[in-house]
Amino acid sequence: MARSPYVWGIDIGKCALKAVRCRDSAEPGKIIADAFDYVEYPMIVSQPEADPVELVRAALQEFVGRNKLQGDRVVVSVPGQSGLSKFIKLPPIEAKKIPDIVRYEARQQIPFPLEQVEWDWQRLVGGLEEGGFVLDAEVALFAMKKEQVAKALVPLTEAGIEVDILQLSPMALLNMLVFDQMPDPTTIDPLEPPPSVVLVSMGVDATDLVITNGLRIWQRSMPIGGNNFTKALVQGLKLTFAKAEQLKRNAARADNAKDVFNAMKPVFNEFASELQRSLNYFTGSDRSARIGKILLLGNASKLKGLADFVGKQLNVEVHRFDTYRGLDGASVTSAPTFKDNRLAFGTAYGLALQGVQTAAINTNLLPGEIVRERLIESKKPWAVGAMIGLLGASALSFLGTFYAWSGYSPKSYAGAFQQADSAKSRSSSALSAVEESKQKQAAAVTQQQYLIRLADRRFQSIDMLRAVETLLPQDDPGKPIPNPADRNEIHVDGFDCQWYPDLAVWFEKVKPQWLETFPAEEVDEDEEGKPAAEGDAAAAPPEAKWSAATDAGPKGPGWVVQIKGHHYHNEDRSKPRVGIQFVRETLANGLLGRLDDVPVTAGPLAGKLVPPAELGIGYPVIVSSSPISIERVVGLRLPGAEGAADTTAGGGAAGAGFPPGGPTGKSSMGPGKGLPGMGPGMMQPGMMGPGIPGMMGSGGMGGAEEGTPLRRYDFVLHFTWQPVVPGMPKLAAEGDGTTGN
Repeated sequence: MARSPYVWGIDIGKCALKAVRCRDSAEPGKIIADAFDYVEYPMIVSQPEADPVELVRAALQEFVGRNKLQGDRVVVSVPGQSGLSKFIKLPPIEAKKIPDIVRYEARQQIPFPLEQVEWDWQRLVGGLEEGGFVLDAEVALFAMKKEQVAKALVPLTEAGIEVDILQLSPMALLNMLVFDQMPDPTTIDPLEPPPSVVLVSMGVDATDLVITNGLRIWQRSMPIGGNNFTKALVQGLKLTFAKAEQLKRNAARADNAKDVFNAMKPVFNEFASELQRSLNYFTGSDRSARIGKILLLGNASKLKGLADFVGKQLNVEVHRFDTYRGLDGASVTSAPTFKDNRLAFGTAYGLALQGVQTAAINTNLLPGEIVRERLIESKKPWAVGAMIGLLGASALSFLGTFYAWSGYSPKSYAGAFQQADSAKSRSSSALSAVEESKQKQAAAVTQQQYLIRLADRRFQSIDMLRAVETLLPQDDPGKPIPNPADRNEIHVDGFDCQWYPDLAVWFEKVKPQWLETFPAEEVDEDEEGKPAAEGDAAAAPPEAKWSAATDAGPKGPGWVVQIKGHHYHNEDRSKPRVGIQFVRETLANGLLGRLDDVPVTAGPLAGKLVPPAELGIGYPVIVSSSPISIERVVGLRLPGAEGAADTTAGGGAAGAGFPPGGPTGKSSMGPGKGLPGMGPGMMQPGMMGPGIPGMMGSGGMGGAEEGTPLRRYDFVLHFTWQPVVPGMPKLAAEGDGTTGN
């Protein structure tokens, strides 16, 4: 059954049940009221002798007995104190990521696990959106514990009322205020918004305070209401609660009016002070906000002199919310009961606005499982009808097929089937021939490109050697440095290589040395040892830092190149850079691409400088490291060299070669092995950078018994080389890179 266009907004208060039935209007800014109801309880639910559950149940039964709700949507409010309201300003963010950040904020702002609450959110009007990014966006977040939601729905379910929307009463008041008193939010200039309107809705035990200028929203509940005035009369005039309540409602016509107002004066002052504190907090949190006027709502605001007193104390224009501008329907608005209690229908009016989908806030705290169950229930008749239709269609299809097969004769279609099979066979043959021709053409083109590139591939070995030479540390040639320990140089004693069909095999064996060569990097600290500033962290976030531990290693075929060498840069310094650390910070970091670029001889980038990785160089690993030893050099005399400790001369560590069990099982530099394109004699002493004459080979610095002592460190370093021509994509015909060098 189609639902009617009418909506019931039901406000279950502590003094009475208020409800109004409305529908949308063709006139903009209006809705039409069709019916209303006002069921006052025999006593206020907060009185000590009252049974709140029974009072609400009886009022709902009376309401259902007097009104027809079938087919109408029902929107119900719960007190603002029962839920949580948060208005959160978001940082600049992509629009599609707003739901994710709202869920994160919900976990931070809601003081309960999200599984224990019903919560909803809505993006408010305002903010700028450009290129998919949103600036100055603000969202409203609302939550309520599931047990509170269930407790609020119990009396409605018992009365047979199906609730469609559950909303906090302050948000219903906000919807009423924006619709009835404020300009269209889409027409408000965010840079020059109108003054804020303060809505003060006085209830029995609390007062809801809602402030808005059409764009920004602020809400708070004050723990003071109409009962505070009644209790003041009970204590001041020694009356019963019922007599004090009656006297409060008719205070202006009482015989002892002066005594009545004197008894309530402390509450007047307390109410004005609490309101002033709230407004001060609001203006303090939003310096640009301006208070335009205050509107009083609720039957408690009828108290004689309250509006004038508050206006005088706060020096702000204060009025009662006497007229609902957007509510049409003379049968309702002119009814005596509605007119007498019009100040109490603000929440019901706002709930009806949400039901007809003309409200500013459209969140719903009704449990999702209830919504799904009702949706499934509403679809059952349609599902049954669809099944019947499918069964009918299936029956018709079966009958049609049956009659078609009953007239079928295989002989009538035999010739057509043969022709179709023949055409299919010819088509398949033609497609296969075309595909074979395409493959041959592609192979020929690839082979042609491969042959053209052979000229560039001749220089790959030379480029690799020049890259190593470029990356070896060296001092300014014009600056003499007498002491070898002060020179930034590494002496190459040996250069070798070995081919691996899969470099992962080699890397698995040297992975511990790889992690030692490049240990995990730490976040930089400033000179005082404190963590880097937030701005620096933003410029280089910790997750962006490279770590050898997270590198998966090389893949595929390639060469492993071995460098055996030593250096004398091992004297103690205030910030030592000796031994393995010197090799790591110079040659190893250079091969990893952290220092200088290297020259290219051939190809699209010939004559330019590129990172070593562009030549296929990577994964430098110090696989062997010896202790620092003393080597005495004959003929070299340095200040302070006399009396140095004597130890073994010459030497250095034995170079740990390639990991055992290589793919060939032979020496890496046997006949036919070695660097591609390298003949005998290509590796000559002095070729690999600056050095002291006579330092090549295992003889060290002369190996004499007497001489100047130098601290020597020997090492063996491996790195991978998968030859490529920089700037030129690899062709399939190039295979594994072992040919054409």
